[in-house]
Amino acid sequence: MANERSISVWDALVDSPEEAENLRLRSKLMRVLTKVVKSWDLPQKEAARQLHVTQPRLSELLNGKIDKFSLDALVNLLASADLEIEIKVKKKAA
Repeated sequence: MANERSISVWDALVDSPEEAENLRLRSKLMRVLTKVVKSWDLPQKEAARQLHVTQPRLSELLNGKIDKFSLDALVNLLASADLEIEIKVKKKAA
């Protein structure tokens, strides 16, 4: 057990560290968007209109359907929500 390395849930779900990082980033963006949309206190149909998506598409976001959203799509949704991303890239801890 001492030789086991700690892995994230994303590492456990996919075959490569690249895929895991993509899932981690998508998850983080989805959580931010979900929090913001809920803070609007609008019906889903109106919130979807504000994001320039359909209500079913917004429902997929709010229900955490990560497989339905690319990083590109999430960045577009953030822009529609009048949000911007700050990027910080750093070396992984050993």
